[in-house]
Amino acid sequence: MIDPIAFLHLSPTTLADVLSRNQVMDCGIRPLWPGMARIAGPAYPVRCAPGDNLMLHAAIYRAPAGSVIVVQAGDLEYAVAGGNVCAVAQRRGIAGFVVDGLIRDVAEARANSFPVYARGVVPFPGGKEVAIPLNTPVVCGGVSVAPGDIVVADEEGIAVIPHAQAEAVLARAQARAAKDEAETLDAWESAHRARIEEILRRKGYAG
Repeated sequence: MIDPIAFLHLSPTTLADVLSRNQVMDCGIRPLWPGMARIAGPAYPVRCAPGDNLMLHAAIYRAPAGSVIVVQAGDLEYAVAGGNVCAVAQRRGIAGFVVDGLIRDVAEARANSFPVYARGVVPFPGGKEVAIPLNTPVVCGGVSVAPGDIVVADEEGIAVIPHAQAEAVLARAQARAAKDEAETLDAWESAHRARIEEILRRKGYAG
């Protein structure tokens, strides 16, 4: 079994070079403050009903340490988590939240350096009325996320690697990262310019 921590050394940009577009979340879900640490870990998916946050509040006591809790919120009107929920999740070893929705008390999460990727912030909390099964597939940022999929998030974006593909994707991404690191800017520029000029020639561009 692959160790998800191996993905901490790979940015979503590098991963995107070996993934398909439907494995990278849309740009609306982003770090809620600058300088947030990259996170990587197995997904623990959570779905919340509109106006409700019960299942995220339940998930922080059920998700294994090291998990990235991935939330399909029911709306963009109410917060699904606040400062205490983030603090308890952090204390229980959760790597971070990726929320297709909103949170509140962002200053507390920032002060504790607990990574939260979300669409934004709103001060009004959701209710706690609707029970939905936990750790079942959700859609977050336009990407299907199943339990155990590897989630890697930083300021460049959020990549989701299906669990069954994790070993192959890791090997390809590591090879890509090693190649990029070994290439000088001069070598890259030379190859890049030749490729661009060849494309322009084929397109009939004479400028």
